[in-house]
Amino acid sequence: MTTSTPCLYRVDEAMHLLSMSRTVIYELIRSGRLRSVKQGRARLIPASAIADYVALLEREAVA
Repeated sequence: MTTSTPCLYRVDEAMHLLSMSRTVIYELIRSGRLRSVKQGRARLIPASAIADYVALLEREAVA
């Protein structure tokens, strides 16, 4: 049995990964800084979107 990294995270999981509040996560989604998808009624954040957001923060810190 192997442990794999999820491809999609629920908002609660993204909150913990990014150490941010639910309000901040939804504001980032609304502003387009954090991509998300909908599956039925659930809002999900792709692992690639989290990595892209962290890379964006790193680029902004250097600039």
